[in-house]
This record gives sequence, C-alpha cells and structure tokens, in this order.
Amino acid sequence: MTEIYPHKIESKDVNLYYENFHALKGISMSVEKNTVCALIGPSGCGKSTFLRLFNRMNDLIDGVKIEGKCLIDGKNIYSKEVKIDELRKRVGMVFQKPNPFPKSIFENVAYGLRVNGISHKTLIEERVERSLKQAALWEEVKDKLKKSAMQLSGGQQQRLCIARALAIEPSVVLMDEPASALDPISTSKIEELIYELKSQYTIIIVTHNMQQAGRVSDSTAFFYMGELIEYDLTKKLFTNPSDTRTQDYITGRFG
Repeated sequence: MTEIYPHKIESKDVNLYYENFHALKGISMSVEKNTVCALIGPSGCGKSTFLRLFNRMNDLIDGVKIEGKCLIDGKNIYSKEVKIDELRKRVGMVFQKPNPFPKSIFENVAYGLRVNGISHKTLIEERVERSLKQAALWEEVKDKLKKSAMQLSGGQQQRLCIARALAIEPSVVLMDEPASALDPISTSKIEELIYELKSQYTIIIVTHNMQQAGRVSDSTAFFYMGELIEYDLTKKLFTNPSDTRTQDYITGRFG
C-alpha cells in the first residue's frame, strides 16, 4: 500500500535563533519511514538543536525563535492545533547520558504509561515486558524488576532508557549520542539495537562517531556552522561525498 506521505519526518526551510544567534540556517531535509538517519558534524554545529525540533524541546529554552516547517507524517508539528504532550507520546527521546529515575526497573519503564493515564495493571505489565525485550534487556533484568535501576551498569541503564522511550509506543525515536558515555561492548549492543528497531520505528541519531554512523544509519546528514552541508545515503556520503567540507570532516582534517 502506498503511503500518502512517503517521508516520515521532514523539515522545510527551518531557521532557529537563540536570541541573536542564528543556530540553524534554512534546513530542508526528509527522513524516510523505518530508516535510521545519522546527524554528524563538529560540536556546536546544530545537530542536537535540529534533533530537538521534532519533540519541541527547543521550546523550553528562553529566547528561541523558529521559522519554517517541521512535519511528521505530513503534519506541521508547530501548528497551533498540535498539543505538545500528544506529540511527545509519538516521539521518544534517548539522551546522551543514561538518565534512569531513582525508582525500580519496572517503574522506570512504566512511568510514561502512568503519566499518560494508563492504569490497567496487566496492560502495564505486558507493555513493560515487551519494551524491555525490544531494548534487549529483558533476559538480564526479568528476575530483578523491583530492584533499583541505579544498580544497573551504564550500558544497561541506557537500554532501560530506550525501553522507557519505547513503552509509550512512539513512531519516531530521537537519540542524542546514545552511546557516547558507554564502553565498547555496551556501544555495540546499542548499535545492534538501533539496527533492529528500525523495522518498527523511524530513528534519528546524533553521533560524533563516524564509524557508528556508517554502521547503523541508512542516510547521513553533515551539519557545519548551523548549515546542512550534505545529506545523502550513508554509503554514498562516506565513500563519495559531493562537498569538499564533508570530505575534510570525515577524513579527520577538521572537527
């Protein structure tokens, strides 16, 4: 069946200002459904700011002004009719550092469900188990769901945060450097997980790690000084970039 909107996520001529600072300059790009898009570029180039457009987290910062359109499933998420809490149910977010709540493993995953008014005990139990399985954590924690999430290792905590994001059944998952604070084995597990999750979700990931972008993403966008320099299929961008600045960045000449 053909989708009416082939692009899951789209930005159209988006400009973002932090008061007088022009942080994003005319960004237009689209991400296909059930793919992983990596955002790369040096620190301060606008990657995380762009990522946060899609769950409207930039709205929380004083002095922010946004122009242009951001669409999910063809609908502008900045239109007045959009309820932000409804939007955030559809868009899961995983941050750079694992940020579990000081609660049990079970309650960490159930939290978003309870906040969204779900109180049916069996439904919550089913959703928690499914989300932990999706996050490849169930086998490691199924016998200690009542124990504090703070007892988990850093890699397990990050997978718990992914399970928490998945529990509310989003269609989009945003990940801001989800493996940068983790050891190589945990990083590898997160990467495998991202690859598996794209069959059910559309994922945008910010990463500083070129190899990681190459391993997990279908498409890659290179940001520099608030501009989208190049956006293409990952294989093409890494092997035959069109812009010399992309070439210089991925070969380590700057950044």
